Amino acid sequence: MNDQEFDLVIEPGKERRQYIQDLLAYRELFYFLAWRDILVRYKQTLIGIVWSVLRPVILMIVFTVVFKGLARLPSDGAAPYALMVFAAALPWQFFSDSLVKCSQSMVSNSAMVTKIYFPRFIVPASSIIVSIVDFIIALVVLGVLMVWYQHMPGLRFFSIPLFMLLAMAVSLGAGLWFTSLNVWYRDFQYIVPFTTQLMLYVSPVGFSSAIVPEKWRLLYSLNPMVGVIDGFRWAILGGETGLYAPGVMASTLVALTLLVSGMWFFRRTERAFADVI
Repeated sequence: MNDQEFDLVIEPGKERRQYIQDLLAYRELFYFLAWRDILVRYKQTLIGIVWSVLRPVILMIVFTVVFKGLARLPSDGAAPYALMVFAAALPWQFFSDSLVKCSQSMVSNSAMVTKIYFPRFIVPASSIIVSIVDFIIALVVLGVLMVWYQHMPGLRFFSIPLFMLLAMAVSLGAGLWFTSLNVWYRDFQYIVPFTTQLMLYVSPVGFSSAIVPEKWRLLYSLNPMVGVIDGFRWAILGGETGLYAPGVMASTLVALTLLVSGMWFFRRTERAFADVI
């Protein structure tokens, strides 16, 4: 037999191309995991999808009472304060939910990870689909509130998908870091919810970022959710609401850095998941 038939040629970058091909080949697994998470999300619940609406509504009521009623903080332009808070609660709920789910995704699917091969990236990527569904449902409620307050958006509203992509980059980037670390150190299952709770109070959910002194505003925007929330308010509230462009650019840069570094760290560590998890 010709020895040439047994030659193995190793090409630079072939592994990366193969991984992308595997992601495409296993796309049905991505759909299955996403649909499974959607079904499990509200299994054996009394009010089902109402939970996706109830949380931002409660957040809106509490923050409106605290920041508007007690602290007397100003609204963003001419928009009602409650509407301003709800516009921020939508991306925040998406971020916090998807980050927690993404960070726990590998451990939650440990039985599958240890038994079969598939691109591990599918697991954290599919885990954020449920949060997207919740966001769409809550967006409908936002439309009802805007009709109630007679505050209609302009053409800026169509820029929402861009800021949604930015929120997804933040969630997935940070989630890839945390889900990888959670495989080795289970402490992160407690650290992540605590971190999101802390970020809630330092992010401009219950107040406008315009109250931050000008000299600190760019530094404040290094919190990537600042650019996301400001962008959502700018797109939804319309009117005279301005957009702090340097802050959005800073948040975008941080979000992209999180995403790229998270993908790099995840790819570097995923080979050992089956042995460690």
